Amino acid sequence: MPKRSRPIRILVAKPGLDGHDRGAKVVAAALRDSGMEVIYTGLHQTPEMIAQAAIQEDVDVVGLSILSGAHMTLFPRVRKLLDAAGRQDVLLTGGGIIPPEDMAALEAQGTGRLFGPGTPTSDLIKYIQEWAAEHVAA
Repeated sequence: MPKRSRPIRILVAKPGLDGHDRGAKVVAAALRDSGMEVIYTGLHQTPEMIAQAAIQEDVDVVGLSILSGAHMTLFPRVRKLLDAAGRQDVLLTGGGIIPPEDMAALEAQGTGRLFGPGTPTSDLIKYIQEWAAEHVAA
C-alpha cells in the first residue's frame, strides 16, 4: 500500500448506555499502532455528540462499538446526522454484538462493514486502509 502524506483520521465512540469499553480501547490502540490518528470519545456518547465530534475533528472514519443491542437505532442515527451535516464521505463502521442479519440490514442502509467479537484487529485495519485508499485524498 502506498505511503500516505497524512494519516487516516478515525473517531472511535461508545454510544448509549453501554459501559464496557475494553474492546473499543483495544481497537483504538491497534488503529493508532497502525499509523492512524485516533480520537476516542469515551463512554456514554449520544449520536449527536458523536456526529458533532466527527465533524469538528474532520475525521475520515467513525467507528462505533455497541454491545447494548441498540445497533439498529444508533448506527442509522449517526449516519443520518453525518449525512445531514454534508459528511456523506465519512465511513461509518464498527462492531459489537450484532447478529449477521442486522449487519446486512445496516450495511444496506449505508453503514460500512461491521465486525463481531473476536475479529482480529488486522481485519479492521485492512478494511479501513483499503476504503481510505479509494475514498480519501492522500
